[in-house]
Amino acid sequence: MNERIRLLFAEAIDIKLENLKNSEMSIEVAYIEPLCEEKKISDFIIVPFIKEEYSFQAQLDTNPDYEILEDVAMWQSLLLRGHVLIQANGVVYSFKAERVICIENSQTQVESAIQGPQIALSENINISLNLIRGMYPSPDLSVEEHTIGTLSQTPVFALFDQRRVDPTVLDNVRTKLTTINVEMLHSAGELEKLLVGNRKHLFPTILITERPDRITSAISKGKIIILLKGNMFALILPSTFFDFMHAVEDDYDSYWMTRFLIFLRYTSTLLTITLPALYISVVSYNPELFRVQLAFSIAGSRSAVPYPSFIEVFIMLFMIETLIEASIRLPRYIGSTATTVGGLILGQAAQQAGLVSSIMIIVTSVVAISNFVIPVNSLSFAVRFLKYPLIVISIFFGITGVAVGLFIYITYLCSLRSFGKPYMRIFGKLRPLEGDVGQVKIK
Repeated sequence: MNERIRLLFAEAIDIKLENLKNSEMSIEVAYIEPLCEEKKISDFIIVPFIKEEYSFQAQLDTNPDYEILEDVAMWQSLLLRGHVLIQANGVVYSFKAERVICIENSQTQVESAIQGPQIALSENINISLNLIRGMYPSPDLSVEEHTIGTLSQTPVFALFDQRRVDPTVLDNVRTKLTTINVEMLHSAGELEKLLVGNRKHLFPTILITERPDRITSAISKGKIIILLKGNMFALILPSTFFDFMHAVEDDYDSYWMTRFLIFLRYTSTLLTITLPALYISVVSYNPELFRVQLAFSIAGSRSAVPYPSFIEVFIMLFMIETLIEASIRLPRYIGSTATTVGGLILGQAAQQAGLVSSIMIIVTSVVAISNFVIPVNSLSFAVRFLKYPLIVISIFFGITGVAVGLFIYITYLCSLRSFGKPYMRIFGKLRPLEGDVGQVKIK
């Protein structure tokens, strides 16, 4: 066995091939050192073997991690998954000894909450399943396993409540998971693109989360959860626009406070999309919409600016977009300081140099702050793009073009579907009617 494995991994210096002998028998052991737990190999294979009362048959009978391996073609795949291959008495066995490297019980980093659970999913799939099972202790919770990636062989798990899930959506998800054909798969973002397909959607239709409480709440509403081994983020589908605007703390705050915060989010989203375009429209085309005093104030602040309002808008938006991108890419400890200082200096210098007006700095600040109110990053990134088509339309058609552009956006949102479900279904639950609810077929 070891000779054949040495040929399979001729260039691998981390492959361990050992021949062990005692008074009763000899065995061959092969494993890849970085992928295996050395202590487990020592405790269950090497140390028991050198004892005088060692019985290999007793090990097979008492330890479920041993399996008889009849297919030679599986040797390479099992070694790469952290298994140990053992040849004894002419028979090859596999022993599960995979090493899992992860940070257990990590805190939420992307979706923070003042109240509610602070724990996030883990890169260890078993820990993630433990958290979800603990928060959703129902016998109807089903777990299906798929494998995606011809090279990575990434295990993917689909979780759902078999009495609440929509069978049509479940069949659609199963079909897509089984038909994905890629070489490598390592992240939830990659899987999201593969599930959505090649269609260039402007808005995200699959929600990515790290919070077990959001996941269990989605399962109770009949949704499907996708987990990847080695990734601490999960996919929730189908998802609506309201799901992306819903923060986890909305379930923990009082009724009226929650409604106020939801109203604040939708208002902020509308402001970050339309405010730059409205500024261009009103300043360049329809100044009569302002009161006379405000119109004179804006005209006075722009008296030193030598170019049209849309050039001013593009300069400030370019500055704020680069600052946002820099805050994401810079190291954590210097990112916030560098971008804050840079924003203050650039904004003040641009205003004093006459490149932009003071009212434009206010508009840009409102746009940036309003965009950060959106609780889910994927929708926040999409909304960042939406203001630019409206700006282009407002340059040529003024406030009428802004109104038409908003109508096109709403029409586009209403036409979107997330695995067959309406994307703009704000009210109601995405589950079958009570008369149609039945236990789905588990494959």
